Amino acid sequence: MAVLKVLVVDDEPGIRSGVSRILTNYQVTYPFMDEDYTFEVMEAATGEEGIEIIDRDRPDILLLDNKLPGIQGVGVLEYIRNKKLDIVTAMITSYASLEVAVKATRDGASDFIPKPFTPQELKSSIENISKQLYLKKVTHKMNKEGKKIRYQFLSVLSHELKAPLNALEGYLRMMQEKQAGENIDDYTNQIERSLHRIQGMRSLIMDLLDFTKIRLERKDEKMQELNMGELVSNSIVTVQPYAIQMEVNINLDVKNNPVITADPEDMNIIFNNLISNAVKYNKFGGRVDITIDTSDDDVILSVSDTGIGISDEDRENLFTEFMRVKSEQTKNITGSGLGLSIVKKIIELYNGKIEVESTPGTGSIFTVTLPKKPLTKM
Repeated sequence: MAVLKVLVVDDEPGIRSGVSRILTNYQVTYPFMDEDYTFEVMEAATGEEGIEIIDRDRPDILLLDNKLPGIQGVGVLEYIRNKKLDIVTAMITSYASLEVAVKATRDGASDFIPKPFTPQELKSSIENISKQLYLKKVTHKMNKEGKKIRYQFLSVLSHELKAPLNALEGYLRMMQEKQAGENIDDYTNQIERSLHRIQGMRSLIMDLLDFTKIRLERKDEKMQELNMGELVSNSIVTVQPYAIQMEVNINLDVKNNPVITADPEDMNIIFNNLISNAVKYNKFGGRVDITIDTSDDDVILSVSDTGIGISDEDRENLFTEFMRVKSEQTKNITGSGLGLSIVKKIIELYNGKIEVESTPGTGSIFTVTLPKKPLTKM
């Protein structure tokens, strides 16, 4: 529950006490809001006193009379505008001429409340202002995070692609100029390194494609009943060539009837990431055990590996965008650091959860719990 600070500036004590009485214990909520708003009311009898409180306490909402002793309400508005303060203002006056209304609106007033007002008129204005503040906060957060993520991704993308491209160019020029000899066998090492670089770039591109598919909400028209065992089997087939190279043995144990209602594309992203990571961060000749089970309401997927493990420090930030475990053992493992953050976001869309147990040098267990029938969208 969030608290919005409301400052009422009016020279009539009855108006100030009326606002305090109406807004005490009053809550504003909408279905799209993730928290309710309550209100803390502050009072000022003059414009000068109001400005002092504005400078000291930074209210979120200003209920402002225009006709005040000393500095007028439009003067307070002008002060707020000049200081570039983010305060939503509603004028509460019966003396507002058209000229005053135009100036007040130009200086930032977003609403007018007639004086005298009924409790419902005040509440209606407060509800609209609260909605504005909530939407502004959400928009600001999305813009800020979006810019940060885009900048981070472009930085990672340019770095991760530049290095392998330079290496590929170098290897090809060596072959073009026949620096190592006349026979193709003379370039086995360069060819293997080139293929490794291409694999890393392909992984990065696939992560980028998955990243762009993440939605702010599920698309229910794509939801269908899915057999988790079949989906996981398909993911194993996809990663099997790499597992063969690593001599990693993948075992699948499907119990009961693991049917879930979901978008198959979302589930494939989850399974492909978890299973490929279990192979990629495993030891040569290791093992991956995948178990799918059910409870009354959920399907539980467990992916266990005998790999290098994750430290407690790295585990805390494991699902953060662009986070990669850095150690001597991972320096030659390619990746964008986006995979697990994508997995977690998708799981949260389905009201599920993902948990990690890990011991460095021994291995890790990722456990995903997903409702068989995800909650219907509101």
